[in-house]
Amino acid sequence: MAFQRTHFAPEHEQFRDVARRFMQKEIGPHADHWREQGFVDREAYRKTGEQGFLLMWAGPEYGGSGVRDLRYEQILQEENIRFGDPAFYQNLHSMVVAPYFDKFADQAQKQRFLPPAIRGDCILAIAMTEPNAGSDLAGMRTHAEDKGDHWLLNGSKTYISNGLHADVVIVAAKTDPHVAHAMGLFVVERGMSGFSRGRKLKKMGLHGQDTADLFFDDVHVPKENLLGEPTKGFAYMAQCLAIERLQVAIGSIAAAQVAFDLTLDYVKQRRAFGKPLGMLQHVRFTLAALRAEINAAQCFVDQCVMLGNDGQLSVDSAASAKWLATELEGKVVDQCVQLHGGAGYMDEYRISRLYTDARVSRIFAGANEIMLEIIGRGLGLDERTPV
Repeated sequence: MAFQRTHFAPEHEQFRDVARRFMQKEIGPHADHWREQGFVDREAYRKTGEQGFLLMWAGPEYGGSGVRDLRYEQILQEENIRFGDPAFYQNLHSMVVAPYFDKFADQAQKQRFLPPAIRGDCILAIAMTEPNAGSDLAGMRTHAEDKGDHWLLNGSKTYISNGLHADVVIVAAKTDPHVAHAMGLFVVERGMSGFSRGRKLKKMGLHGQDTADLFFDDVHVPKENLLGEPTKGFAYMAQCLAIERLQVAIGSIAAAQVAFDLTLDYVKQRRAFGKPLGMLQHVRFTLAALRAEINAAQCFVDQCVMLGNDGQLSVDSAASAKWLATELEGKVVDQCVQLHGGAGYMDEYRISRLYTDARVSRIFAGANEIMLEIIGRGLGLDERTPV
């Protein structure tokens, strides 16, 4: 019997049908080519924008649908994982980067940056991580100096998703060297003098995703390209990280479900000792346990989506969802590769690619060790709290 998810209404399932057909027609058929060339074609963003699937939350005054319901974004991500290409980071564009404009941009900035992002003409990225500052953002060295009529930006960022394609990058930079968390968010645009990109970085998985280093050498950033106040960037990022981590959880649990479904089909067809592999007790029990764990985690992620809709998703809950879903994704894909046997090690089988794609989930949007630290602090258990 299929697992019943109760937080979707009929209109959401109608949307799923449309999203599924789009992913099957416009995204999935290109996945192999994108993986070979090392990046997703820009046309994919334009087609997704034409369909109205980018920044769906943005208002009609910017060209968006004005649909602020995370369930639609969840469905789009699930269908992209299943039938599209996990390397197509439409959710990074729409739900990780663009919300900074929604929350912290002034009206002129919104009118300038949101419409092309909604159309897919302008691809977005965000640059936080540095070689010596990953999950610890306070350790970043990229800095911006107020020069009166502009900001002078210097530094570098690494492991930036959409790094080569991005037309607009939100860059976090220190603005006061004497205050650890005093940083600003600067909108750096393609073509700005002093802004350059390194080579496409080779990765374990997600080979179709363009990941690159970014370099800023005396970049003159206009004053109108600062988001919000110049010392509150750390607080701004903290406000957006909960939804970002929920996006990771949504993708991870969707990938775990895909891996499970592929493996269930495989063990029904593959024969061993004169009968289908799935008839062996160990295989049945392994899949039964995974089925129960995926169902339980899916319920929690779905509940977090509803909390996000109500503006009630806490930092602790988002960290819990990210930790739970990504750890389970890693467990599921590992066991599913094992059940595929030698075939699971072959890249022609999708389970192999799911395995390598999954490894980064426990690292980005804050490493899972940081997620446990956040959850632990929420319990009142940190070095400042007596036990």
